[in-house]
Amino acid sequence: MIDDRKSEGMLVVLSAPSGCGKDTVLDGLGKKAGWIKRSISLTTRNKRDGEKDGEDYYFVSRDYFLSRLDSGQILEHTTYSGNFYGTPKSTVDEWLKNGETVILKIEVEGAGKIKELYHDSISIFLIPPSMKALEERLRCRMSESEEEIQSRLTIALNEMKNAVSYDFIVINDDVDKAIDDVYSIIVSEGHRTSRSTRILNESMSF
Repeated sequence: MIDDRKSEGMLVVLSAPSGCGKDTVLDGLGKKAGWIKRSISLTTRNKRDGEKDGEDYYFVSRDYFLSRLDSGQILEHTTYSGNFYGTPKSTVDEWLKNGETVILKIEVEGAGKIKELYHDSISIFLIPPSMKALEERLRCRMSESEEEIQSRLTIALNEMKNAVSYDFIVINDDVDKAIDDVYSIIVSEGHRTSRSTRILNESMSF
């Protein structure tokens, strides 16, 4: 765990193609490191079996999403398979102001926007061990049609081409190891000198 004395607030972006297990990794990370604040995105897509409103996403109508967008209350947004996804702005900014570590689950397009707005944020891209493994995971979910599966695989290939623009890449072959890898990245970045000036100044004071 990072020192109880707050370092500078840190924003972490986690992206992955659909089916790569980013929700599973985030859930495991939450159990391992409860001090990490997880921002919950808004989405207009339908809720899948097992998902919970307010935990996985805030599932909202298209009209509600667009009204929040027009009023400047969404930090970034993107569309994926015809649905809107967006990050509420006020909560994230408040957490960062208080020196918290905040993690966002964001699609590739949205991740680029976050980097423009928060230059010192760190980005992690989660990839499958192979495209074959990803296809198997998508089929095991039994929540999409064949056409949707093929569409998601095509989108995944295009997204993975953008992985080189991220700060870190983590392979989700073994989920426990992937969780540990993401955790280690966050802890290491939290101790970076540029993020710890507050702690350093406190330690040097008499």
